[in-house]
Amino acid sequence: MSLPDRRTFLALLAASPLAACTFTPAYAPGGPAATLQGAIRVDSPDTKNGFDLVERLEERLGRPQDARFDLSYTITTKSIGVGVTPENAITRYNITGQVEWALKDQTGAAILTGTAQSFTSWSATGSTVAGLAAEEDASYRLMRILADQIVTRLLAASGTFL
Repeated sequence: MSLPDRRTFLALLAASPLAACTFTPAYAPGGPAATLQGAIRVDSPDTKNGFDLVERLEERLGRPQDARFDLSYTITTKSIGVGVTPENAITRYNITGQVEWALKDQTGAAILTGTAQSFTSWSATGSTVAGLAAEEDASYRLMRILADQIVTRLLAASGTFL
């Protein structure tokens, strides 16, 4: 077998499993997630964390124009001191977060539910103002991480409820 024939053979061999696959990109025209854009109304936020979560969800899913679904959520966070000096001063914190969420149709029936959870950290060394700014930034980053997890789950399951 000559070298060009071997390349052709290997290319065909590599492409053959994809020929039987029914894979469709999520955002392709006619793809399952394309209809999610602007179709999900997220509950109004009542906290700073809620605002950051909803902001990221709407950034990824679009602002609701013709909302066919409602997304409700409950946020739980907890700060834990993880870096301690010999003088018992905490120098580093972890913030863990969990969002219990439910996607509901117009009748209020839950179509899809889930839990997103993650953590992030911040340093408490420096001034009080710097520590507070670092804590606020860590909470903002955590809400973005959790929102991205929710969107990923919605995109993955969109073919089952659309």
